[in-house]
Amino acid sequence: MKMGQIIDGKMVAESMKASIAAEVKELLASGKRAPHLVAILVGNNGASETYVANKVKSCEELGFSSTLLRFSPSITEEELLQAVRDVNANEDMDGLIVQLPLPDHINPDKVMETIDPAKDVDGFHPINIGRMAKGLPAYISATPQGVLDLLAYYKIETAGKHCVVVGRSQIVGLPMSILMQRNHPVGNCTVTLTHSRTKNLVEMCQQADILIAALGKPEFITAEHVKPGAVIIDVGLTRVEDASKKSGFALKGDVLFDDVIDKCAYITPVPKGVGPMTIVSLMKNTLLSAKGLIYPKNN
Repeated sequence: MKMGQIIDGKMVAESMKASIAAEVKELLASGKRAPHLVAILVGNNGASETYVANKVKSCEELGFSSTLLRFSPSITEEELLQAVRDVNANEDMDGLIVQLPLPDHINPDKVMETIDPAKDVDGFHPINIGRMAKGLPAYISATPQGVLDLLAYYKIETAGKHCVVVGRSQIVGLPMSILMQRNHPVGNCTVTLTHSRTKNLVEMCQQADILIAALGKPEFITAEHVKPGAVIIDVGLTRVEDASKKSGFALKGDVLFDDVIDKCAYITPVPKGVGPMTIVSLMKNTLLSAKGLIYPKNN
C-alpha cells in the first residue's frame, strides 16, 4: 500500500488564486486600482517566453494589470538599467520582474540591484534577502514562499524537525534554509544545507524529517536517500527528452517519485507540486506591494 500522501500544489494554488482575486475585487470596489505587474523579457529564450506568458495569463485571471516590456538581445546593459529605473519611478506599477537568463553581456546582479526593493516582487534584491534573513517584512522569493504555503496548508509540523535542503542556489536552496530555521509557525527546524561538495550526502539526507530537493538533477533523490516517514518537497523541474510524448520531452523532478512514494509521509509531484505555487506566490507579492503592506506607500 502506498504510504505517501501527495501534496496537490495545483489545488492549493487554485484556492490561493481565488482568495487573491477576491481581494482585487475589494480593491476595485473601494475605488483603488488593480495591482500592476511589469515583466521585462530580453531576447527570445523559449522557456522564458513560456514563463512570462504564464505570469501574464495569471494577471488576467486575477484581475491584475500587466505590462510586458520586450527588448532585443542586443540591448545594452545601460539601456536595460534605464528601463528598470523608469518602472521604479512609475507609481502606477507595483511589481517588476526581470526574466532570467539575460544575455552574457548584461550582469544580472547589477540589474537585480537596480530594481526598487519595494517593487522587487521576485524577492531577489539584497535588501529583501537581508530583511528576510533578519525576520523583517520582505518579499520572499516565489518558490520558497510556495513551499512554505504548501507546508502550512497541509498542516505539516516543522518545529523541532530536521530539515535537509539539497542545493544552495540563491533562488531556492539558500533562502529555503534560512526560512525553515526562523522562529515562525512554518519554521523552527534544525536545518542542514547540502550541495555538490557535501560529503556523505546520502547519510545526510537519511537524517531528514523534511527533505527539500532543489539541485536541478532529474531523479537524483532515490529511496536510498529517504528516511521512512519523511516529508519530501521536490523543487526540481527539468525537461528530459521523451520520444513517447507529443512535445518530445517530459518534465522530471529531482526525486525519483515511484521509488520514494512508498517510503515517505508526504511528497510533492512534478508537475502539479511546487510549480503552480511559484506563480501564485509572485501574484501574492504583487498584491502586497499594491496594498503597501511590506513597504508602505507614500500616497
